[in-house]
Amino acid sequence: MAAESLRSPVPADAAAIVRAATRLTPVPLVPEIRLRCAAEPISLWQRTERELGQTGLPPPFWAFAWPGGQALARYLLDHPGVARGRRVIDLASGSGLVAIAAARAGAAAVTAYDVDPLAVAAIAVNAAANEVSVAVTGQDVLAPGGPPPPADLVLAADAFYQRELAASVMRFLERARASGAEVLAADLGRAYLPRTRLTPVMTYDVPGLAAIEDRDVKTTTVWTLGP
Repeated sequence: MAAESLRSPVPADAAAIVRAATRLTPVPLVPEIRLRCAAEPISLWQRTERELGQTGLPPPFWAFAWPGGQALARYLLDHPGVARGRRVIDLASGSGLVAIAAARAGAAAVTAYDVDPLAVAAIAVNAAANEVSVAVTGQDVLAPGGPPPPADLVLAADAFYQRELAASVMRFLERARASGAEVLAADLGRAYLPRTRLTPVMTYDVPGLAAIEDRDVKTTTVWTLGP
């Protein structure tokens, strides 16, 4: 999960902020991968704004393993042929969990996109912790106009929680699919998930979510976007 717009420049000490605010821990549904995660979001959000001397920062989505990311990462690791040897894009990458899973599954190249500068730092830190290569960029790839970057597989997890973001993500996914890429999305069924345009692939009961969801286990689906 990621913020929908760039709010601040990249702090010079972004990686240090990420490390200081989190601890490296296995992901509940994907214990093969470890992420730098926080205990809960509100105090982290307040701490980050205080340390940077800024207000209105994006929520720290990068500090948690969200249900869609866990489900999609599990799917990629259990079905490595989906990503193996392919050019992969991970949209609204957050912690980088899905991008890391694609790299672990043998992708030829993985690029993670997130407009939150702290997420960019978190993805780089987490990729290094898992000893995989992930290119990271803060480019707003969802901005309208122009073709999507070249890719064989486009991934999006937990990106349907806000109306405008969901619409932008779907426009990008549809352009990518029209360009020949396979598209996979994962979501627990948030309000703006365009179910009628997606086909379910696999469903998981994702644990360990008490700090960020209304209950500890959430049923979450991996979807594909057809032609």
